[in-house]
Amino acid sequence: MSIEIKVPTLGESVTTAIVAKWLKQPGEQVAADEAVVELETDKVSVEVSSPSAGVLGAQAVAEGAEVEVGAVLATVEAGSGTAPVAAAAPASAPAPTPDTASSTGSYLPQPASASANASVQADVPASSAQVAKPAPPAPTGAPAAAAGEVGETDYDLIIIGSGPGGYVCALRAAQLGLKVACVEKRATLGGTCLNIGCIPSKALLQSSENFHEAATGFAAHGIIIGEVKLDLARMHARKAEVVGANVKGVEFLFKKNGVTWLKGAGRISAANTVEVSGEGGAKSFRAKSIVIATGSDSISLPGLAIDEKQIVSSTGALELESVPKHLVVIGGGVIGLELGSVWMRLGAKVTVIEYLDRLVPGIDGEVAKAFERVLSKQGMKFKLGHKVIKVETSDAGAVVTVEKAKGGTSETIEADIVLVAVGRRAVTDGLGLAEIGVALDEKGRVKTDGHYATSVAGIYAIGDVIDGPMLAHKAEDEGVALAEMLVGQAGHVNYGVIPAVIYTWPEVAGIGRIEEDLKAEGVDYKVGKFPFSANGRARAMNSTDGFVKILADRKTDRLLGAHILGPDAGTLIAELATAMEFGASAEDVARICHAHPTLNEAVKEAALATEGRALHV
Repeated sequence: MSIEIKVPTLGESVTTAIVAKWLKQPGEQVAADEAVVELETDKVSVEVSSPSAGVLGAQAVAEGAEVEVGAVLATVEAGSGTAPVAAAAPASAPAPTPDTASSTGSYLPQPASASANASVQADVPASSAQVAKPAPPAPTGAPAAAAGEVGETDYDLIIIGSGPGGYVCALRAAQLGLKVACVEKRATLGGTCLNIGCIPSKALLQSSENFHEAATGFAAHGIIIGEVKLDLARMHARKAEVVGANVKGVEFLFKKNGVTWLKGAGRISAANTVEVSGEGGAKSFRAKSIVIATGSDSISLPGLAIDEKQIVSSTGALELESVPKHLVVIGGGVIGLELGSVWMRLGAKVTVIEYLDRLVPGIDGEVAKAFERVLSKQGMKFKLGHKVIKVETSDAGAVVTVEKAKGGTSETIEADIVLVAVGRRAVTDGLGLAEIGVALDEKGRVKTDGHYATSVAGIYAIGDVIDGPMLAHKAEDEGVALAEMLVGQAGHVNYGVIPAVIYTWPEVAGIGRIEEDLKAEGVDYKVGKFPFSANGRARAMNSTDGFVKILADRKTDRLLGAHILGPDAGTLIAELATAMEFGASAEDVARICHAHPTLNEAVKEAALATEGRALHV
């Protein structure tokens, strides 16, 4: 008797899964409740067992296929020694659906003719408005091979690097019907951002914020909990769980979309060839197009060696085994202030040394000054306009020698840990770029044109490895734009409307122009500001530090920039990003009905304030 093996219920709101691996093959004997197939969703991995002992029959779906809850996976011949065996059916896919490009906003110009794209466009409908979306290819693995062997498997696109730019580019290209592979040497996908950057830092920021609020803020709400104790090991474990869920999610998305993960270090050995060196040796793969998305790495100061024990980079600062008594942060930028906030909330004394006379160069000056005051009130110490002369370490700790940036008498600061957060550099080492003629700029970044093309036809670059702000969301948008360009669509990245966020508390967010630049250029502008101290929701949250600041053209009222210091600033800035993307005026924002009571009402009030008519101040 044939018994069907079906996709079980996988959890609330989960309706589909990917067939990750068949654990048993047709014709093999299986026991009752023995696992026969492994399914994966973006939330869980599930092994599906046989409901009865017998012989496994035909597999209804192949590895890599997407299946719905209740679908038949295979059959088992209960109580039989033999069973009919059939080959697995090909991965099923929905009928092709149109994939429409955005038709609004500022587009990067589309090349009239690009030889690097010609072979791709020959296989894919080159419509800038609509491209048929075929079923993605089933995922494949990279087989081991002897050094120098040329693989038989070729791709439309190979991407080196699986960070936000790389993996998003891979997913979008696969959606558009390209055969895609992504090279990654880490044991997990996601690059610096997901593994040792954005995601783990935000996990620690949230945990430390919760700890600090429980210790200092709950009493104001009438919540008395006594002594709050820190379990740092558990905090780190939670951080690892958050990272694990995110990187596994990327791997699931690769399988779902048919993107091949080539495991190993990638090197471009020719204009259309990537050599991947992994555990099984080196193997070469050909591609019509290659994308460099290798990201960035932290840098140090001359003569200052990072050991990730006493002198640490951001990577080491995420893994401290105990709370330092005194953490000295070299660099008053985003990374230094975020990680300094983490350890300050957990009990460390934190001193920030910054060469300039202000924090976070590049953000609006008025916001930077207010931000400094807020952090000072929280307990963070600053030595602005100072430079580090040397750092000496011993078993007792570290001694940092500093002096004023303009020169003068030096002084020493004793610390347990020194965090070096003075910037990042593009990662191009080992890629073979010089050998094949890919040009770099004076800062070691890959030179590209308006279509992300390098100096070598068929090779492109995106993200931190090229010019522009080193932001994950900028890299993601570039990845999407490039993938769409490769099939003849008009990729869209509006570099004038890319938000930047500092995830301290309160947060800082900004987009567009800053007031200093408008003044320097002689732009006739107007300013509207509204404090969170006058916002009802912020009062209810007991989080009233900061303000919203809007800059608009005095004649046309068009939004030029927006800057926020306050609770959830990173979320609030999205409204203004949307408005600016569509060329809105301050009046447009002011006339939108904002729910009450919300933090967003401060945005509306700041827009009203550009005309001097804010209602609640």
